Amino acid sequence: MRASPGEKLFYVFNYVLLSVVGISCLLPMVHLLALSFSDQPAVLSGHVSLWPVGWNIESYKLLFKGTRILPAFGNSLVITIIGTLLSIAFTVLAAYPLSKRYFVGRKLYTLLLIFTMLFSAGLIPNYLLVKTLGMVNTYWSLWLPGLISVYNTLVLKTFFENIPSELDEAARMDGCSEWQLIARIYLPLALPALATLILFYAVGYWNMFQNVLIYINSPDKQNLTVIVQQMIMNSMLQVDQFLRPEESIQITPESIKSSGIIVMIVPMLLVYPFVQKHFVKGVMIGSVKG
Repeated sequence: MRASPGEKLFYVFNYVLLSVVGISCLLPMVHLLALSFSDQPAVLSGHVSLWPVGWNIESYKLLFKGTRILPAFGNSLVITIIGTLLSIAFTVLAAYPLSKRYFVGRKLYTLLLIFTMLFSAGLIPNYLLVKTLGMVNTYWSLWLPGLISVYNTLVLKTFFENIPSELDEAARMDGCSEWQLIARIYLPLALPALATLILFYAVGYWNMFQNVLIYINSPDKQNLTVIVQQMIMNSMLQVDQFLRPEESIQITPESIKSSGIIVMIVPMLLVYPFVQKHFVKGVMIGSVKG
């Protein structure tokens, strides 16, 4: 069936709109990348746009040598990996029973979860709770208070509900327990949804900023986001003690700040292509009814 002229115009408009939005999001990152690889005169004179001028990697060398970027990068990895594993595990454990019609109190617990999306205690009660539990200045203060996203739990719950009940009944007839049913039936079938939720959780933990400022007091435990923010806010970076005179004329604070931002966003850009195929698979599975 051929598309009508109106439909073709609609498709062209959508493509143009998406292209404009994509380019507007991409250009600032390309500009930062160009700044991070440009030399000092080009950066100071404002001649750097979308392509590096006077290629050099001195800003990256000084970033890793003269700042706390590497320890902060390691802290971000620890926060993200462990936090994502804990969150996805408990999200599965919450979504699975809520997807079962025979679960007693299913509607009540679902309403209680939704209630937490609408109302929260606020910053001060949360801090007092974390302090009373002795979790201040530990990563548990970042993991436990927001361990489960209610939205993600409801998404996974809906995905579990769409799995045919015949698979459930056949597995039980073969002697599968609840744990075996989750591990052998539900988790493999829910892999596209899990991959999506893992990416959501990972991005959230990687970009965590406010909770780190509130609960983490030790500079040695701060993550990459906080360190880069401090670099951006400080007009003069504290790297002069690491510089030789010939190095100081090759870099600018702007190039080091740009390098820090690039180091912060590149890991998520590298992870996304490996998860994208599961997004496509999830769309295809969701389009098949039976």
